[in-house]
Amino acid sequence: MEYTVGQYLATRLAQLGLNHVFAVAGDYNLTLLDEMAKVEDLEQVYCCNELNCGFAGEGYARSRVMGAAVVTFSVGAFSAFNAVGGAFAENLPLLLVSGAPNNNDYGSGHILHHTMGYSDYRYQLEMAKQITCEAVSIAHAHEAPCLIDHAIRSALRNRKPAYIEISCNIANQPCTEPGPISSITNSLISDDESLKAAAQACLEALENAKNPVMIIGGKIRSAGCVISKKITQLGKQLGCPVATMAQAKGLFPEEEPEYVGTYWGEISSTGVEELVRNSDCRIYIGAVFNDYSTVGWECQLLDDHDIWISTHHTRIGKKEFSGVYLKDFIPVLTPLVKKNSAYLEQFRAKNHAAKAVTIAEGQAPLTTVELCRQIQGMITGDTTLYLETGDSWFHGMHFKLPNGARVESEMQWGHIGWSVPSMFGYAVSEPDRRNIIMVGDGSFQLTAQEVCQMIRRNLPVIIILINNAGYTIEVKIHDGPYNRIKNWDYAGLIDVFNAEDGKGLGIKAKNGAELEKAVQTALAHKDGPTLIEVEIDAQDCSPDLVVWGKKVAKANGRAPRKG
Repeated sequence: MEYTVGQYLATRLAQLGLNHVFAVAGDYNLTLLDEMAKVEDLEQVYCCNELNCGFAGEGYARSRVMGAAVVTFSVGAFSAFNAVGGAFAENLPLLLVSGAPNNNDYGSGHILHHTMGYSDYRYQLEMAKQITCEAVSIAHAHEAPCLIDHAIRSALRNRKPAYIEISCNIANQPCTEPGPISSITNSLISDDESLKAAAQACLEALENAKNPVMIIGGKIRSAGCVISKKITQLGKQLGCPVATMAQAKGLFPEEEPEYVGTYWGEISSTGVEELVRNSDCRIYIGAVFNDYSTVGWECQLLDDHDIWISTHHTRIGKKEFSGVYLKDFIPVLTPLVKKNSAYLEQFRAKNHAAKAVTIAEGQAPLTTVELCRQIQGMITGDTTLYLETGDSWFHGMHFKLPNGARVESEMQWGHIGWSVPSMFGYAVSEPDRRNIIMVGDGSFQLTAQEVCQMIRRNLPVIIILINNAGYTIEVKIHDGPYNRIKNWDYAGLIDVFNAEDGKGLGIKAKNGAELEKAVQTALAHKDGPTLIEVEIDAQDCSPDLVVWGKKVAKANGRAPRKG
């Protein structure tokens, strides 16, 4: 078989285990899409716009080894770059592929459509270099195999996005046949001496600790389920308390006895902030300290006796071990550690299970407390819950997750509207899970179009849309008239998207009884998405958001630095 550049790219993605690639057509990528479509193992999934296309690829990467999106030059790629920035921040390997001008136009002085109006077309490649781990431009067919493999390999190794642009007259040109996929997927291996030294230093620190605590951070998400299981084994072997940072909600099984809750400074689960503060050995695994995760820089605890295990290096006290990869270090360390459960037993003796939430009167106006009580009842071991940027983050931390349940969020990039297109991509990959989104009205308005693609593919996503008249998270950080939005008939929007053949449902719920009925309808509906529009008072939000918002506003409002 003779391969073309487009077929080579599609074959590589299929070899990696991708069954889908997301795309928005444009004249610079049409031939590329034609060639990629010839690879039957890779289905093209079309999106409403390039921003959503990028986020769909990002959501797919949360389930698979990688996600991929194909867009056109400039007018498409510039929009997708926002989602690529999010994938970079969230450590997700998203491959963005852009069509590009005919290679004869490079250096010709020609001014082309869909460009900045000048004849140097390298600007998009230079922009991509700032938000990816690797960016390549393919202007000659013989270069394609090497450059495609290099970009994909970089994305997989670094758990970051990569960028490939392909001239529009090159995509259908012949190139060499792909070799074994192992040439791309082989991962870096830790330095053996550094690995042994790091394990020994870690053991010494743990042996001297009376009150160790393990804190799991968001970088573990991109490391994959295999690493998460190995970290769970380490936590059980240690027997110490295990907390998750907000970005890592669900990455340690919450039914395990070692799990104590969320560590998020002042708004941590009951007793957890004190537990972490009083520890004499904090074991951070994949942690991220930013202004959001530290509640405005107020809980950045890292002392000389602490252990910091990241994806590519380890620090124990004042000793740094480079070339020690998380995937290698955890399996080496786990069988060596000794159980130390005294601190966990002390915590359990002082802290008791939370009180059950009272069921609201059926006809009473709906509150966030009642809403979350009913969402809790929807969560099963095969549920994936998407928490949109905003108040949903804070409510989400209080859900009890059965083993197998997943939570997805975007707490580093924090793009409002992310959840809808990202969930679309995730649901394409995982259509048989119970996929639920908690999203606010303001966020939904940014990316609502992708619900029609859920309808198009009959994906039974459940969208809990909180209609509270504005950008609640921004109100709590810094209020103003710019946080008020035009109301929509959100449930009615589903009829617009359905048109003649769609099977989506739109339901409104103003009280607990209506919500309960809507939830039962949504759970039974398997032919498309169900959007449940819940009306909540604008002042009814998580108390944790109020505390957090004030702290972040204070950090944002620091006086200018002198000099």
